[in-house]
Order: sequence, then C-alpha cells, then structure tokens
Amino acid sequence: MDVRDAARRWATAWAHGWPAKDVDSIVDLQAEDGDHWASMFRPYRGRAGLRAYVEECFGEETRPAEVWFGEPQVDGDLATVEYWAVTYPHDQAVTISGCTLVRFDADGLVTESRDYSHIKDGRLLPPAALFT
Repeated sequence: MDVRDAARRWATAWAHGWPAKDVDSIVDLQAEDGDHWASMFRPYRGRAGLRAYVEECFGEETRPAEVWFGEPQVDGDLATVEYWAVTYPHDQAVTISGCTLVRFDADGLVTESRDYSHIKDGRLLPPAALFT
C-alpha cells in the first residue's frame, strides 16, 4: 500500500463526499476499529462512530459545502492533509480551515485520524496559494 495514494484517495472521498453528503464514500475508507478524533477530547470509535459523527454533521448542513484539500504530506504510514471548507449549518455560512493527520493500515484503510481545525463565521474563500 502506498501511503500517498491512500491519502489522496481519502482526501478525494472527503472532497466529493462532503458536498454530496455521501456518508458511505467516507466511512468505507475507515478501518473497522479505526478512531476518528474530531475533537481531542472525544474519539469516534470504528466505522459506526465515524458514521454517527458524519451523519450528525451533514444533518445540520442545509446547503452543499464548498471543500478544498491540499496535497498530502507523507511520513511512513502517516499523512497530513490540509483542508478548507465553507459549510452551511442551519443555513448560516461557517468557514473551517484545518489539517488532519491520517494513519493507514497495510490495506490503505484509516486506523486513526486526528482533525485540528479553526472555525470562523461567514464565507471566507481559501488563499489561492494553498489549494491550486
């Protein structure tokens, strides 16, 4: 398994799955026992946990999200992927900029992802230099 390819596949799944609210395309890349840390204080365990998290988030969004992902940076079985998103929970624009650390198993499934992000009210587009 090539980690860079796995990370690109992961980023593509989120980039297309988020605006389309395609939960399965995102959850299918998670290992059965993989952890997703959307908050450092509460992990979402396994595919069921990630599914619950994504469904909750997507359920609040009343318009399709606008999403950008950067090129993965890779070291061993770990990749970091920067992202930028404008979401519309309850029809109010919210901009999220962040970076996710993603660890993959030998099959290219996510065993651990840790999301670090900043949130600001309003629709702010990403700097052009970040996402070409």
